[in-house]
Amino acid sequence: MSETSRAVSETVKSLDPEVSSRSCPKTLMQSIVHELKLQMRIGLPLVVMNLLWFGKMTTTSVFLGRQGELNLAGGSLGYSFANVTGFAILYGISAAMEPICGQAFGAKNFKLLHKTLLMAVLLLFLISIPISFLWLNIDKILICFGQREDISLISKRYLLYLLPDLPILSLLCPLKAYLSSQGVTLPIMYTTVAATSLHIPINIFLSRANGLEGVAMAVWITDSIVVILLTGYVIAAERVKENKWKEGGWLEQSVQGWLTLIKLSGPCCLTVCLEWWCYETLVLLTGKLPNAVQSVSIFVIVMNFDYLLYAVMLSLGTCVATRVSNELGANNPKGAYRAACTTLIVGVVFGCIGALAMISFRGVWGSLYTHHDQVILDGVKKMMLIMAVFEVINFPLVVCGEIVRGTAKPSLGMYANLGGFYLLALPLGTSLAFKAKLGLEGFLIGLLVGIFVCFSILLIFIARIDWEKEAAKAQILTCSTEEEETSQVSRQDRISN
Repeated sequence: MSETSRAVSETVKSLDPEVSSRSCPKTLMQSIVHELKLQMRIGLPLVVMNLLWFGKMTTTSVFLGRQGELNLAGGSLGYSFANVTGFAILYGISAAMEPICGQAFGAKNFKLLHKTLLMAVLLLFLISIPISFLWLNIDKILICFGQREDISLISKRYLLYLLPDLPILSLLCPLKAYLSSQGVTLPIMYTTVAATSLHIPINIFLSRANGLEGVAMAVWITDSIVVILLTGYVIAAERVKENKWKEGGWLEQSVQGWLTLIKLSGPCCLTVCLEWWCYETLVLLTGKLPNAVQSVSIFVIVMNFDYLLYAVMLSLGTCVATRVSNELGANNPKGAYRAACTTLIVGVVFGCIGALAMISFRGVWGSLYTHHDQVILDGVKKMMLIMAVFEVINFPLVVCGEIVRGTAKPSLGMYANLGGFYLLALPLGTSLAFKAKLGLEGFLIGLLVGIFVCFSILLIFIARIDWEKEAAKAQILTCSTEEEETSQVSRQDRISN
């Protein structure tokens, strides 16, 4: 019997319903408390890391603002273009590592972990090449869409000096996914703290010396510091745990491994990009409203508060993806189910807390950006009430998306985002904003309806998951590469004989 068949049969045997029915409420409560402790250990460093990362973006915007109005417009437009066409794609593709590495770690298949890290880095390097050519032609693209020539040229100049960030992120994103899929998040936090603490001094020095170009250079210099520190940690940690390092796989490639990674990377990339692109589209559409300047200002101010909450959402999502994939890889479907349910409940609780925070700060948040424009201040107060309802749904929505990713089914999240955001949120929001003349409020109502439908779709998918079957699939995923290598060795032996 093959390794895969044996693993599948062991999965079926281990799921005896009589055994599962013996667990008492006390044991169940203890297991839930244990799960919460595990997720806190994984998630709290990620919250700090994500908050610092958003802080880095805010710092970049502040230093762009000091370069003058024209440089601020061109640099901000260039950075938004980089987010949509570059960073979202690299992050989305690297997210395909999470189910593979998470399940491989649960199955103690360290060779597959190593191979996946190397394959993801190579794949992102290849993807960075066409993205680079796209960035170098940003001026032509923006002019074709009606943007002013002077702003377009400044955007090109900014992206030209931001180009080194593409190969750097091609290393950084896989390294983060590699460590977080093993529940190792403290090093990610420490290296991010070290790098972002230098981000402001680097910006001060380079912006004075090189202006707009210096602000762009500061972004990838900060990222490169994290890459150097994380690479050093991975090498040191792997050598200390010699049993993992000696498993090898670093320079080994297999057709099956590449096919699995590519098959998952497409839906993962589209899931992330569809969401990011939707928000960017809303900003562009808001600029078409009669009171465009005030509407865009209100929307950006409100979304900046949402970004702070999004740092917690991302951390919860990474926690549940890690825990679900680890338990499935360890052939423990009940543990995966418990992790999914626990995090979903936590997501609902945090969603309510986020909503209360949105309501509590609605009278203060707008005044951080302007003191005199009463229209903007009143608009921020009103829109943050709508966004409070948005947060109640958005937190568990992010958790649901990461649950399906942890089961190596990212296409479910892609279909949900496509239906919720593009078939409902954008068309409905546009109709309410322009035809019903609700303005920005119409866009947010449309977005709220869209994410509710997206959440409902994912919740139905998760309710129908057969966890025993997913655990069996995880055994196949983590064993298939080893079987392929064994068969290749056998074929080579037969040829040599």
